[in-house]
Amino acid sequence: MGAKMDSMELEREKGITIQSAATYCNWTRKDHSKGSEEIYHINLIDTPGHIDFTIEVERALRVLDGAVMILCAVSGVQSQTTTVDRQMKRYNVPRISFVNKMDRMGANPFKAVDQINQKLEIHAAAVQVPIGSEDQFKGVVDIVRMKAIYNEGSNGEIIRETDDVPEEVKALAEQRRKILIETLADVDDEIAEIFLNEEEPSIEQIKAAIRRATIARKFTPVFMGSALADKCVQPMLDGVCDYLPNPAEVENLALDQKRQEASVKLVSYNSLPFIGLAFKLEESNFGQLTYIRVYQGTLKKGMYIFNAKTKKKIKLPRIVRMHSNEMEEVQEIGSGEICAVFGVDCASGDTFTDGSLAYTMVSKVRNNLTRTLLIYFNRHQCLFQIQSFHYQSNRKILWMVQTLVKQ
Repeated sequence: MGAKMDSMELEREKGITIQSAATYCNWTRKDHSKGSEEIYHINLIDTPGHIDFTIEVERALRVLDGAVMILCAVSGVQSQTTTVDRQMKRYNVPRISFVNKMDRMGANPFKAVDQINQKLEIHAAAVQVPIGSEDQFKGVVDIVRMKAIYNEGSNGEIIRETDDVPEEVKALAEQRRKILIETLADVDDEIAEIFLNEEEPSIEQIKAAIRRATIARKFTPVFMGSALADKCVQPMLDGVCDYLPNPAEVENLALDQKRQEASVKLVSYNSLPFIGLAFKLEESNFGQLTYIRVYQGTLKKGMYIFNAKTKKKIKLPRIVRMHSNEMEEVQEIGSGEICAVFGVDCASGDTFTDGSLAYTMVSKVRNNLTRTLLIYFNRHQCLFQIQSFHYQSNRKILWMVQTLVKQ
């Protein structure tokens, strides 16, 4: 998946992500205790980690319901991690954390957990402990269910679970489980009551508390593994299904233009009138490609949509589901999903409706307050472009300054 998502030749050459890429997949969540399976549909956006491309992260977080924050097991919380944390808090995005590169020399996942608590100032606790470390990393122990998990097969595609927790990590697993319950008691009333009564919460109670606290953005569960070695990625995806919200659980608001931009809660139902947001524009061989997040209703091929800002009526000739730089043509896209369309002349941040509602996702008042000031300094031969953006409230202004030095 990683090589597929980094489609640019430069990305593969440098081993970094430069531009965000979207894809769609199904994940089968297996409940081994009950012997049942449930299929989850996931819209995934892979964003860059380097600070030079942080605007790509900003665009993606605007439309996401949940996120997986990736940390290095050796470096822990880095400067860009702090930047992404601020962006997540600005857009109220709940997150789970994944400590990657557990097979590297000097890997210490619990240092990363401590740094999340101290530097990012969000309650965090490990939900797994490693079996082995560095080049001896073999798997993890799920401390919620107290089960050992191993990856087998050429690509780690086979998951083997066992109740036999290795003796060398049993004491650590029990210790970290106590820390997990204590941390949850600080952020969840139900677990706090159980903890004060000196009782032991059940597995279901712990998982329910993790989900409540994660969605409320009070807590982040920390998973660990090695993506390059194909180890323990599947339990993290199970955590996405267990602890992150689905589109119906996230409060997304629109502004009713007919009622002086009164806030209206959008409902993630396919049968309701269509509301969508263009969050990314990209030039392709077929013209402008517009990425749209569908918040409400259904987007269908051939239907007419209306731009809430320009009031233009547009017919959709083609809808595609993106898989990095590849396209899968579809007839319709439901609520909560992400797609791309051709033949739509718009700007990033434009709201689209089916014409039955006068809703917008962006305030016109804030747009009118946005100003661009160009100041020329001939002496220094520099051009400063200063843009002001209002966010969270009209009283707060975020100044972004870009300096372009003439060659």
